[in-house]
Amino acid sequence: MFDATIKNATNIFSRKPEVLKQLPTVQRPGSIIKEFSLNTSTHGLPGIARSQSIPNRIFWSVSTLIFTGVMIYFIVQAIHAYFEYPTQTSVSTMFEWPQAFPAVTICNYSPIQYNKFIGPFLNYTNSLNLTNTTDTTKFTYTQSLYVADFINYKLNHEDSLKEFFYPLETMMISCEYNGITCSVANFTWFLTPSYGTCYTFNAKLKNAVNGGIRYNADNGRMGIFKLQLYAHRHQYVPYLSNATGMVALVHDNAQVPDVEMSVLYLSPGRHHRLSFAKKINTFLSAPYTTCNDKVTLGLQAMFDEYHGPDYGYSRNQCFFACIQAYTYQTCECGNPFLWAIRSVALLGADKTTNISFCNITNPCYNEARTNFMNIKSIWSTNCPDCMPECSYTDFIIESTSLLAPPEFLLDSIKKFVESSNISVSANWSTSMASEIQSNYVALEVVPGTTRTNVYTEQATISPVDVLSNVGGQTGLWIGISFLSLMEIAEMIYRLIRYQCHNLRKIIQNRFRIPETDNF
Repeated sequence: MFDATIKNATNIFSRKPEVLKQLPTVQRPGSIIKEFSLNTSTHGLPGIARSQSIPNRIFWSVSTLIFTGVMIYFIVQAIHAYFEYPTQTSVSTMFEWPQAFPAVTICNYSPIQYNKFIGPFLNYTNSLNLTNTTDTTKFTYTQSLYVADFINYKLNHEDSLKEFFYPLETMMISCEYNGITCSVANFTWFLTPSYGTCYTFNAKLKNAVNGGIRYNADNGRMGIFKLQLYAHRHQYVPYLSNATGMVALVHDNAQVPDVEMSVLYLSPGRHHRLSFAKKINTFLSAPYTTCNDKVTLGLQAMFDEYHGPDYGYSRNQCFFACIQAYTYQTCECGNPFLWAIRSVALLGADKTTNISFCNITNPCYNEARTNFMNIKSIWSTNCPDCMPECSYTDFIIESTSLLAPPEFLLDSIKKFVESSNISVSANWSTSMASEIQSNYVALEVVPGTTRTNVYTEQATISPVDVLSNVGGQTGLWIGISFLSLMEIAEMIYRLIRYQCHNLRKIIQNRFRIPETDNF
């Protein structure tokens, strides 16, 4: 109808219809802001916009500023609390069946087998004029002071030490897992300064299906590992060991057996039962913690000395590897009491270095270790990757024992001892029963429960919590919501559009060509 009216007016006044159409109105910034203030859902701004007096406008302005300031304060506090990355630990219990049976590591408490060691040792000490004897039946305290030098000499000449330690076949009388006989082939081995050669059953293997791990339900049983061991105490090197027996460690299948830090002593003449309960600990990664699961080059070189297992990151082992690398970097030789670590990765290097070991009398290695252990800047600089594990598994052990062996086992133990490659004691024929009692160790490892306690670190404040806190504060103090933010975005868009419109008009006016009369 409006268009028809325009056409009628055109006929009367002889004008073009386009001239009489209403021109679009362009709002000024003040009008846009006032319209936004009157219609927004944000509290305070409508009160300012509709105020009819200056005191009323001041009241609403001051109120809005105060509550906006309070809102900003609480929002900043909420965001600051999030970036402190607080955590909490949740505890849950799960029932695992079947459950992976843990790895079990055993060692003889005394590392060196006397009859294999004494001949090469006397050759060494005699050649240096430290001793002048060929008597292998006597061993003095003075001679014991040179054992570390002898081992250091053998290592620096790249000679094997394994021949001086106890082979598993000379110690293991019997082995059984879930009713199935196990043998020496079911164990992996590694060397340690404290206990010589140690042997691990059920470690996770590199080239085996599912890591070659046994489960407690295998063969329809509940998971029972039984060992009968013989310590051969008469072959202990005098003055090197102050006790007789075996040591054992129950650990995760993919965890390095840290026998230098934590083992259980198994005394002879006892049947030991170790009942375990599994506990899993899981931590958040950065930025919540500084945990690490990365196996560094130096740590991998150390793991290669374990002959077959596929072990994961360990902070203790990382520190040992790092101490040895720092000692070598400082002294140009390694710590002779960490001789199981023969290859190190220097800081910033992309390959490992085979090292020699310091002489026992060289004070440098001890000073280096002392400084490393006590000066934080040294180990934090040289070992940036040696952080706590992001996850690890503990086995809580309850140990009980009974007197052993019973009399009916004496004959079978006697046959084993006499058929082993280790010669029997001098008084074996007259005191066989007491000798067996002083050397026999029985071990039984069983699951105490199928329950596994899981300790999981969780973030106390999540991004959703931060968003909820911010939304709650804005809604509480000045009533801003996401839709309110869209209203602000609309206002800003209209202001920008107005400025663009003005800018376009200015450009058009500046470059417009003036019209000229045609004659």
